[in-house]
Amino acid sequence: MTKINHLKDISDSKKSFIIYKSSNGFDLYTDFSRKIILTNKNIKNFINKTNRKKAKKKDTDLYIGFFGYEILNNLIGVKIKKQKGLNFPKGIFYKPETKIKLKNKLDYKNFKLSNSKKSFKININKTSYKVIFDKFKKKIKSGETYQIKICTKYSNTSKVDALNFFCRLVNTNMAPEAFMIKDKDYSIISCSPENLIDKKNNFITTKPIAGTLKKTPKLNKAKALAFFRKNLKETKEHNMIVDMERSDLSRICKTGTVKILKKKIVEEYKDLYHYVSLIGGKIKNNISSLDVIKAMMPGGSVIGCPKISTLNLLNNQEKENRNIYTGSFGYIKFNGDMRFNIIIRSILNYRNRSEISVASGVVIDSNAKHEFNENYIKAKALMDLYK
Repeated sequence: MTKINHLKDISDSKKSFIIYKSSNGFDLYTDFSRKIILTNKNIKNFINKTNRKKAKKKDTDLYIGFFGYEILNNLIGVKIKKQKGLNFPKGIFYKPETKIKLKNKLDYKNFKLSNSKKSFKININKTSYKVIFDKFKKKIKSGETYQIKICTKYSNTSKVDALNFFCRLVNTNMAPEAFMIKDKDYSIISCSPENLIDKKNNFITTKPIAGTLKKTPKLNKAKALAFFRKNLKETKEHNMIVDMERSDLSRICKTGTVKILKKKIVEEYKDLYHYVSLIGGKIKNNISSLDVIKAMMPGGSVIGCPKISTLNLLNNQEKENRNIYTGSFGYIKFNGDMRFNIIIRSILNYRNRSEISVASGVVIDSNAKHEFNENYIKAKALMDLYK
């Protein structure tokens, strides 16, 4: 059976399925024997039970799914006041019985989309954004935070073919942490670029992204790197996030093992360049999967610095639930290995309501107009799918 048939067959079957970017293509997971809807009460028990260390090892000896932003805050003792939202689950994980390998080029087309309103409404306009921006600038000057990410959300009413959207997205804007979930009443389509946890045996890495530059015909990777190096705001933001991620890793890694493996490199995407580093370390003995998740989530690069005080500032300000945005998608294997991304550059479609959330970092040298426009650049690649 060809890869084209795999995609058509899974679409025609009406089964729930997940597709996740792998090192040499994509992995398709389906035939789920269990579906666990997470709550604040059952999340710790779920994570603890994933580590079974079975002698028999199969590609499907894992749970795959996502943690939403709210449940991750609760897990580390950070409270969120009641907010508006879709009443979407706080997290869902699946136990697959089938895994199919797909190549990088996903060939599936279906243009029979219906009931789709193309126009998106933004929850924070430029004026409101400036008010929030100025408020957080004062918090930075007073030392309550050093960097903070203001979230804006674009939404519309849409009935979409998630597989069609995902194939179009990854074929034009490939990202190393791209994934999609298709279930009965919701779908998630993501071109997330950022890996938060890659744990194999006793070694763990994280790859923070801090720094974004819009592509132009005159730019290339070398010029983008020169821009980031010369730009005080971007350099300051990147250094703070790298230091915070090193600190998070140090909580679960052996003393002296946390190292910067790749320092301030540039990665290229369809509409922009990113400033990226890679950090790794050896995990201490007797560290559990729950310890790893609590240390690393929510990912600091999309929150701000320092993490806990910045989370409290954000949660007091934001009126709408982030749902999946700045949560984490990935898998936990039964042998304790895990891989999780940070959920950004994503569409959540729940009961025919689409949400695209984006954020940019505010530091002492930031400009409100620039940051607001940067958010739009990030959302545009996803909104273009509706054209």
